[in-house]
Amino acid sequence: MRLWGDPQVTRFIASRALDASQVHERLAREMDTQRTCGMQYWPVFLRADGAFVGCCGLRPRAQAPDEPEFGVHLLPLRWGQGHAMEAASCVIDHAFGAGGHRALFAGHHPDNLASRRLLARLGFVHTHDECYPPTGLMHPSYRLSRPVGA
Repeated sequence: MRLWGDPQVTRFIASRALDASQVHERLAREMDTQRTCGMQYWPVFLRADGAFVGCCGLRPRAQAPDEPEFGVHLLPLRWGQGHAMEAASCVIDHAFGAGGHRALFAGHHPDNLASRRLLARLGFVHTHDECYPPTGLMHPSYRLSRPVGA
């Protein structure tokens, strides 16, 4: 609830904050995706004290089954502290290493400049814009290819 129930977190991914039943449904979908596909938006915690930071991970994409979608969602109090970059780097290393994926997809709300900057720093390249049904907007979409030799 602290993450997906927060309107600051969901303002770019949904029309409003999720209520308790929607958060429960979202979490159940994430756990099911882990069981069936070996990936999900994994929870992120601080090593120092175990504090919950948010989530970062992968999810399958029907449009390109061999190129999962990358995403990261953090609690607002954790924004701007480098946690997104650190978690993203770990997920990308996993995706191209043990995951064996050849590329990753990512997208963001057109007004989410922090996500745009993060994806650029990670090396994602803009490929197109596509409609994201929960917002009804055309979201910039990106691809990150596995590094040569990886």
